[in-house]
Amino acid sequence: MSIGKRRSIGIASAVALAGAVGAVAITAATVGTASAAANNCGYLFDDFNYSSSADAALTSHGWVPRTYSGGPGVPGATWSASSISFPASGGQKVLQLTASTDGTGGGTNQAELYTSQKRYLEGTYASRIRFTDAPQSGNDGDHINETFFTISPLNGDLDPTYSELDFSEYLPNGGWGETGPINYQTTWYTYRNEPWYADNVHSEQRQSFDGWHDLVVTVADGHVIYYIDGQQVGDHSGKFYPRQTMTINWNLWFIDTAAHTGGLSTYIEQVDWVLYAKNQVLTPSQATAQAAAYRSAGNAFTDTVDSSGPCVTPTGSATPDGPATPTDSASPSKSPTASPTPSTSTPPATNCAQAPEWSIGAVYTAGQTVKHEKSVNGDPNGPASGQGKHLWRAKWWTQGSEPGWTANWEDLGHC
Repeated sequence: MSIGKRRSIGIASAVALAGAVGAVAITAATVGTASAAANNCGYLFDDFNYSSSADAALTSHGWVPRTYSGGPGVPGATWSASSISFPASGGQKVLQLTASTDGTGGGTNQAELYTSQKRYLEGTYASRIRFTDAPQSGNDGDHINETFFTISPLNGDLDPTYSELDFSEYLPNGGWGETGPINYQTTWYTYRNEPWYADNVHSEQRQSFDGWHDLVVTVADGHVIYYIDGQQVGDHSGKFYPRQTMTINWNLWFIDTAAHTGGLSTYIEQVDWVLYAKNQVLTPSQATAQAAAYRSAGNAFTDTVDSSGPCVTPTGSATPDGPATPTDSASPSKSPTASPTPSTSTPPATNCAQAPEWSIGAVYTAGQTVKHEKSVNGDPNGPASGQGKHLWRAKWWTQGSEPGWTANWEDLGHC
């Protein structure tokens, strides 16, 4: 099964994104108040209290309703800002994505909301989401995909710095050759669109998720750990760990129209709130408590992601030293361009004279050192920053992550 044969280069690269942020550390956090001042490494919280997709506050808070054409989904489908709305549910306003199809490309409308800035990497992501099994109107059975994910641009086929975390892709009626309901968490290394080649690892749940659910994901110490309603459903590590900053996204789209019957069918997905705790590992209960604290304090929106920190690395954290184990499914398990894993029998270099130059295609394990001058914009093939070479030490297994632009490397100082 080719999990994720649903993204075209359009969704990964057509969005104008801001530059990546530098390497950061992770701290274990204790929360309970809206300020969380003692451990505040930076937060994003949004209660989605907006009037419409045209509300000036929505864009000023960094959200973009998608209007550009292209994949994923049905060729010829429309992505419309009017597919984003903010109705009341349970006494609170919620973000609502609406998608509909009459079985044709021209008669298909899909919805997406994403952040305008690509600045999210390590830390805790949480969102309360309502998945739906049945359409709001019309015949049921369409291959609809209800999602929550983070993503970076794909800079060419098999880009080794590509990063994408699919927190949930819920297919109530199945799709990609699978029957529904089925839910996926997929962590990406890279892919090629034509001919299709996917290098990722995924977890799955074959059950209904109709209704409201709390999704929490922690990205720290080389592991991406996924939770639904407080229960761990996936732990992905090794080379699949994200290598650059990403945007936060939700979208609702049709995998195909093969299962459509009758006239127009309309589906919805709702989002109650979203929380991102930069460089902090929160438990699911801490994440939902922090969101509740913001809401009870009457704070409908906060963003200190760029203004708070720094934090310190927690003790007792797991440090992986190799690719993900077979507990999750990888498809395929190795990139065709991956280099052999370097031997760990040789002690790592302790200075720049001994350390090799960093190579984008090489595999490095925890403790190995390289020398490298970071690029100016996080593009390893672009111009250098002018800051000179530094000595870098790998914090865990990594490949394709540029020192100075990802959290996979510790800066040991100027050469």
